[in-house]
Amino acid sequence: MEQPLFGGNAVFLAIAAFLILCVFLGVRIVPQSEKHVVERFGRLRAVLGPGINFIVPFLDRVPHKISILERQLPNASQDAITADNVLVKVETSVFYRITEPEKTVYRIRDVDGAIATTVAGIVRSEIGKLELDQVQSNRAQLIERVREQVSAMVDDWGVEVTRAEILDVNLDDATRAAMLQQLNAERARRAQVMEAEGRKRAVELAADADLYAAEQAAKAKRVTADAEAYATGVIAVAIKESGLEAAQYQVALKQVEAMQAVAVGAGKQTVILPTSLIDAFGDAFKMLKGRA
Repeated sequence: MEQPLFGGNAVFLAIAAFLILCVFLGVRIVPQSEKHVVERFGRLRAVLGPGINFIVPFLDRVPHKISILERQLPNASQDAITADNVLVKVETSVFYRITEPEKTVYRIRDVDGAIATTVAGIVRSEIGKLELDQVQSNRAQLIERVREQVSAMVDDWGVEVTRAEILDVNLDDATRAAMLQQLNAERARRAQVMEAEGRKRAVELAADADLYAAEQAAKAKRVTADAEAYATGVIAVAIKESGLEAAQYQVALKQVEAMQAVAVGAGKQTVILPTSLIDAFGDAFKMLKGRA
């Protein structure tokens, strides 16, 4: 009686162990940062996402556990030649993450090496389209073009390129010395141009000042001429309204005032009056009497 009981317990224990093993093999807990590729008889069956997943024990297996975290390739340096035949050494860095593990597993063997080679070729091609000054000044546009082209090339590998950076563009010593000499020459030329423009501006300002002075003098003469013309017009109107006698009266008064100024002086002096002046006095008194 004891032997059948012992045998029955053994079978029960074997079945229990088998069930535990099936559960252990059939239940897969995938972390948030990973995806698991499931194969059945060597063929792709499914891709397990984060959480609890179930597979068929002994038939399915998980040969690939792929991290979907963002990765950074080691900084790479490659030579490139610009459109104006300048040799530069470009240092690049690429960030990517795997979005479709089944493509990464079955379509490419070394994804890091493949991306690095692709980036190097695209960087050389894009720099070859630009001159050195454009490479230095349009680095942001160059980085964007490189990232777009790399993203398009690696799409078949289930990879998303999140960032592609050009960290530095270095020149050889000979090219650097030539550029420094050119820069110094350009600075000297600009200084000479600025000095010449300063002298030209000074001459222009002096000419403007002379022109302004001449214009002001001409305006003053014009005002004086206008005043004299106005006075002449007033006299002409007076002559027209009062007749010739009024004009003669004014002339006679001026002659008398002139003689009075001559006669005024310190000490004793002799004044000789011409006959015409005596006549002028007479005419003035007559006109004054006539006006009275």
